[in-house]
Amino acid sequence: MKKKQTNWLRFLVEVGILALIFTVVQYAISMGMLNQYYQINLTSMCINIILAVSLSLINGFTGQLSLGHAGFMAVGAYASVIMTNFLEMPFIVGIIVACLAAALAGFIIGVPTLRLRGDYLAIATLGFGEIIRVVLQNIEYVGGPAGVLGIPKYTSWPWLFGATLLTIVVIVNLINSSYGRAIISVREDEIASELMGVSTTRYKVLAFVIGALFAGLAGSMYAHFFYIIKPETFNFLKSFDILVIVVLGGLGSTTGAVIAAIFITALTAFLQAFPAVRMIIYALILIIVMIYRPQGLMGNKELGRRTFGKIWSGRNELTRN
Repeated sequence: MKKKQTNWLRFLVEVGILALIFTVVQYAISMGMLNQYYQINLTSMCINIILAVSLSLINGFTGQLSLGHAGFMAVGAYASVIMTNFLEMPFIVGIIVACLAAALAGFIIGVPTLRLRGDYLAIATLGFGEIIRVVLQNIEYVGGPAGVLGIPKYTSWPWLFGATLLTIVVIVNLINSSYGRAIISVREDEIASELMGVSTTRYKVLAFVIGALFAGLAGSMYAHFFYIIKPETFNFLKSFDILVIVVLGGLGSTTGAVIAAIFITALTAFLQAFPAVRMIIYALILIIVMIYRPQGLMGNKELGRRTFGKIWSGRNELTRN
């Protein structure tokens, strides 16, 4: 009984912290304390968190090297814009269609390619991302190489906060479920998992589809904040940027993906003041981190109830003493 009360109290504290963060940021935006520059960086931070956490499910927890995540983001962005801009549907319809379209693309590419391993899989997913980009360049309905202009700005802080929180909650709960344990077993030893009766292809496709779904969500948020999308936005370098965030945060750590996404976004914004040496400084920081912390900022550790539970228990012990 006491343990349940403690868990409920921790849950309420976590909800309270999230509500406080949301309220403070919303108040700052409403009062004009966050100008357009900071709002752009805040939006980029949330989108990068969604992308990093969703790719971490594929690369970190399932152990599959995917280099086509920007392709799923592109599918989501264009699907959402078609629904809202061209068909004049509500934003929520655009989001749902974006997620479903990206998940379908993940399923289509996942079924034939996830039987591959290692470098072969990376090349296949890289090819998929480039195919999506080239196809979009040749579809006049969505503007071809010029892309789509004048997209209504539906993405706001409540939408961003809700999308980011939903992504983290769903993926964390998936990893902590029986499906998550099967997914992690694929990463640890695929042959042993197969011998134990785990359908490795099935769980790899499941992780791929869910990761693609949330990449589509990120694409929808991106398209309806920045007014314009074009195929070149979702090229190989975008996929590589997301991969860097995941590796920097630590393969197999959702917390690491979140922290690295915040760090990289803030670093990119800071280095805009030094355009001549921006990429040099950016690369040097990444090299230094990889030399002295090759497992990433968090490794495979998480900050959550277990971590804060130890702090909580220690505090109770001190109180009793």
